[in-house]
Amino acid sequence: MTRVEINELIGRLLEAYVRRDVDALAQLHAEDGVVESPLAGGLARGRDAIARVYQALFHSFPDVRLRNDESLVDGDRVVIISRLSGTDRGGFMGMAPTGRSFDIPCILLFDIENGFIARERRIYDFTGLALQVGAIKAKPV
Repeated sequence: MTRVEINELIGRLLEAYVRRDVDALAQLHAEDGVVESPLAGGLARGRDAIARVYQALFHSFPDVRLRNDESLVDGDRVVIISRLSGTDRGGFMGMAPTGRSFDIPCILLFDIENGFIARERRIYDFTGLALQVGAIKAKPV
């Protein structure tokens, strides 16, 4: 794929994310694609599993926002430097909703193959997210 085509693919991903369109998001991934994410509990393989990861995210945080600060494209690899924010309205990882908000840095790494996202790796401050929404507690230093 060309750089323009890859940027268009990422643009479609970000637009579907804003719409919370789980089906459109899953279809951007290869049939046997992989998403690696702490929220997914590790790896999600295949479009159905990837769709469930998006559904869980949008259920837990219905107002979740992904702010793209910078995108880098190198061949068939993409890095999105962003911030992820939202409010725990649906319950986080099976816990009762707290109504608390979070805002964390997030890095998304993509490997693109044959016009689809073959692998996505999500790197973010999972502990910071859990602390901000009240899922875990920490003593002040």
